[in-house]
Amino acid sequence: MMQTSHLTMPGASGSSSGSLVPIAKPGFWARAKPALTPTIFLGPAAVLVILFFLLPVLLTVGISFTDLATATFGGRASFIGLDNYMRMYISPYTAKIFGNTITYVVCTLVFFNVGMALVISLLTTSINKTAGSLFRALWLLPRITPSVIYVIMWQYMLADKPSGILSQFLMLFGVEAKNWLYSYPMVACIVANGLIGTSFGMIIFTSAIESIPPEYVMAAKVDGASAWQIIRRITVPLIRWPLLFVTAYQTLSLLTSFEQILLLTNGGPGFYTTEVWALYAYHTALANYFGNTEFGFGSALASVLVIIGIIASVVYLRVFRFNQMVAEPKVEVL
Repeated sequence: MMQTSHLTMPGASGSSSGSLVPIAKPGFWARAKPALTPTIFLGPAAVLVILFFLLPVLLTVGISFTDLATATFGGRASFIGLDNYMRMYISPYTAKIFGNTITYVVCTLVFFNVGMALVISLLTTSINKTAGSLFRALWLLPRITPSVIYVIMWQYMLADKPSGILSQFLMLFGVEAKNWLYSYPMVACIVANGLIGTSFGMIIFTSAIESIPPEYVMAAKVDGASAWQIIRRITVPLIRWPLLFVTAYQTLSLLTSFEQILLLTNGGPGFYTTEVWALYAYHTALANYFGNTEFGFGSALASVLVIIGIIASVVYLRVFRFNQMVAEPKVEVL
């Protein structure tokens, strides 16, 4: 419905007196229409985020303040405040598990999920297109292989002689055979998971590099720029968005993923040798060896993981200068 107001039109003599002409004002729906379309499109996604992310996080945080466990699951769980967090703080295993998590996330991210992915993308976009596509397709094999089969392959590869493939190969060079999985369990977990994560960044970086206008590279070569200068001054600055996305996404994924570690070592061998924070929360809340799964303490561990993920995301936004990337370009008036 349109609202109206009146405008006084001057008379023929130029005086202020005259007739009143109605002017239509936009009604409520006309004013709300610009915001209605994005709301319709974003509304379902917002509902899904609230139902399957926000509410579970709030529920997890709420459970972390209770002593809910298998022993109290019959309705006797009670509010205990910050006791689970204090238990986590004074636990002698917290520092070791946190150190394992940092080592696992940083090494896998830097050397594989971002580092090797970027190197493969740069190399395969610099050679023949068919050969580059074939080489990238080979790197997808670890990702499309079922996790159980993939882990069994690694176990046979790292086993002691006579079945260990790596031991048999290194014995040709005089290296003593051993079970490499038990000798270097964290390295095995990092490499096994890293080869899977590399393919994700490789696809994103390759698409971003191939979208760079070739005129930029041609002009740099005409000016005498070397390959390293082109990568440093042209390629990397122009793919800052994909770098931010892959780095942030893979960091959060590594913080919460433990599938390969669970299947490969299950946190061992030994006492918490490869136990990371997410796997520790899983063992505590869902797969405790002693039979008493502690949902409250496991929820506290998961809540800390959420806080770490939020802090990491904010740090990445600052490091990659997110505000500058989304700022409107400045227009110079000559």
